[in-house]
Amino acid sequence: MRTRLILAASMAATSLLLAGCGSSGDSEEPMGETMTSAEETTAGDMAEETASDEASDEPMGDDASSGDTAGEDTSGESMATPELLTFTATTVDGAEFDGASLAGSPAVLWFWAPWCPTCRAQIPNVTSLGEQYAGEVAVVGVGGLDSAEAIADLAAEIPNVQHLVDDEGEVWSHFGITQQSTFVVLDAHGEIVDEGSLSDDQLNTTVAELADA
Repeated sequence: MRTRLILAASMAATSLLLAGCGSSGDSEEPMGETMTSAEETTAGDMAEETASDEASDEPMGDDASSGDTAGEDTSGESMATPELLTFTATTVDGAEFDGASLAGSPAVLWFWAPWCPTCRAQIPNVTSLGEQYAGEVAVVGVGGLDSAEAIADLAAEIPNVQHLVDDEGEVWSHFGITQQSTFVVLDAHGEIVDEGSLSDDQLNTTVAELADA
């Protein structure tokens, strides 16, 4: 009888011990799966900092440009050569003449031929204009309708004038000249202000007005 009581008590104690161990195991949480509140706060702060850094690394758009205007002309109007002055020729000395060199100041172009009596009669007035307005108005003689030698020979007798040899008629054609003697008077912008078979008085008046402008 005593033996049975001891055995029953031992079994009861064993059952209580096993029940206590089972309760303790159920209340524990798995390691590494649950994050504490402090860890959650730290992770959130790091995510915000990363997003801020990525935003600052993005390239700036057009609206945030510095306002540079590289490649733009800030000086104003274009300095293109006037169309009438886009020609080249040869001087009586054999040098190349660029019509663009006439831009910026008035000019008188005198289209003449060596055998023309009217042209020869105009020589004194043309040379006088060249001397009077030296440095202010360019006076250019464009000899044509004859050989280069004949043009150069008569040009040697006409001082104060820049002489061009146009024996091929290229400059005459450029200005639409069909006969001698013809004057073409240009202003500083390369625009025609007077042209034709001008008398000495007509030519002198026009040049004087341009020089005073």
